[in-house]
Amino acid sequence: MNIRPLVFVAVLLSSACESSPDKSAQETPVDAAPRPMADGWSFVDARAPAGQAPPPAILHVEVALDRLGFSSGVIDGKATRFDNLALRGFQEANGLSQTGKLDEPTKAAIGKAMKDAPTRVVSIPAAFAQGPFQPDLPKSTAEQAKYEHLGYRNLMEALAERFHTTPELLRALNSPTTKMGAGAVIRVPNVAEANPAKLVEDERGWNKTLVTLGVSPAQPQAARIVVDKSEGALRAYDEQGRLLLLAPATMGSEHDPLPIGNWTIQGVSRNPDFHYNPELFWDVSDSKKSEILNPGPNGPVGVAWLDLSKPHYGIHGTAEPTSIGISESHGCVRLTNWDAARLAQMVKPGVKVVFQA
Repeated sequence: MNIRPLVFVAVLLSSACESSPDKSAQETPVDAAPRPMADGWSFVDARAPAGQAPPPAILHVEVALDRLGFSSGVIDGKATRFDNLALRGFQEANGLSQTGKLDEPTKAAIGKAMKDAPTRVVSIPAAFAQGPFQPDLPKSTAEQAKYEHLGYRNLMEALAERFHTTPELLRALNSPTTKMGAGAVIRVPNVAEANPAKLVEDERGWNKTLVTLGVSPAQPQAARIVVDKSEGALRAYDEQGRLLLLAPATMGSEHDPLPIGNWTIQGVSRNPDFHYNPELFWDVSDSKKSEILNPGPNGPVGVAWLDLSKPHYGIHGTAEPTSIGISESHGCVRLTNWDAARLAQMVKPGVKVVFQA
């Protein structure tokens, strides 16, 4: 079966949002030949060194739910409303009372995932530790236009995204004397692995993105997405109405509110370029120069852009995962990079999207 790739053409943005995909971004053909990753990217289990602190109890719940598709955003080992949100999503999907608490029926339903250890001890692969990293990557969008790739600033930032967590938790899980680098043995949240056997040919480094985010390319297919402003969450459902994914999201602001209504996904851009037009941002001087920014996890829209039928609006990743559900956006819906990558594997053009208050 021949699949014609979906190609995006760069368009100007409205002031309500942040990005448009570039013409070179395309969907991965579903019948492409398998493409194994190069050696050196897999994290291998290792023997735990002495001096590592036991993980917080809530970490077990966060990791288990993340494995099952019910994200609390960053796994930080702290009990927050995002953990309650993830629990309610799991309870909804399993026909349980939506208490947002880890009650006995919920423990039983989580089952095997709760039996897995909340952390694992791994050795950092040399290829992962080598980067390349960009310690001088600026925050300014205009300055970022000078870079060929908007990659991670350092190894700790890359490790945090790989294990859906924060640098602070990684430090807390390990001895203060642990030196992060190639071959270092560290304790990390036990998130699911990307399955290399499911990877397919691509043209924009998407396989590497999935592996470095710990996101499997094989995901259940969604038929409908609901973004709920009052709850601050995105949900993805299958054709039978079963909840497949829940993730905290940042959506709009007072100046650029979420456009309530029914929309449709028009396409998925993986590792997209970013068209930055200052004239279309209310909080940026019109005298600034228009720029095209190269892809990368630290780009303004992260690793994925889901284009919507509402002009200039989309669902996308972020360079600041700890800001999800806390800060505001220019009207679009932001997810952590790993949740955006997971959602990108679940949808195709034509999927319905509901924005509700």
